[in-house]
Amino acid sequence: MIDLTKPKANLRIRRLRRAELPANTIQLARYLIGKTLVRETPQVRISGRIVETEAYPVGDTAGHAFTGRSAANNSLFLKRGTAYVRFTYGSHWLFNVASETPGVGAGVLIRAIEPLEGISLMQRHRKLTRRRQNVFRMNDLVRGPGRLSSALLIDGSLDGIDLCAPRSPLWLGAPVRPAKGVIGVSVRIGITKDAHRRLRFYERGNPHVSGPVRLSP
Repeated sequence: MIDLTKPKANLRIRRLRRAELPANTIQLARYLIGKTLVRETPQVRISGRIVETEAYPVGDTAGHAFTGRSAANNSLFLKRGTAYVRFTYGSHWLFNVASETPGVGAGVLIRAIEPLEGISLMQRHRKLTRRRQNVFRMNDLVRGPGRLSSALLIDGSLDGIDLCAPRSPLWLGAPVRPAKGVIGVSVRIGITKDAHRRLRFYERGNPHVSGPVRLSP
């Protein structure tokens, strides 16, 4: 068990190669559970284990690519491993990974990570004062896609970047340790179209997973 109050610094994390990413949205959503998301900042590196994802495959009416390619969703139609960052609900940036071949629109939403490095910086990005930190549950730091983007300073400036590139400020890494639990599957959260589809994947028993408890048995 990682002590989140004293996170291990300077973890050795290998960048994932594009060839390692499944060229299938649903397979990629499952594959990314347990992998590492890394954000390079001038101050310190931030990282966390991906513990929850949602797939938005080709033809899914809940996906941003369903209406066709546009300036707003162009990154979803680029090569798999490209970042698609979209501002939604008037307040949150959502971070997705393009998941198919170029010209085919689909993606995987990263819903939650388990913090590994740069936790103090994540707290500052979330604007948690010392008083709020005293009553703040560490499990809530990056639980949910809006909180995740806020803590890792993910915004529209990162839309379209290559998550597999050698010098990318945001990248995907190999696991830093074996998974703690098996992968659970459920319906997705907060959607109304194609809401019956079981396309949400999460690490069972991980306290950093978001959403209602009933969806994460």
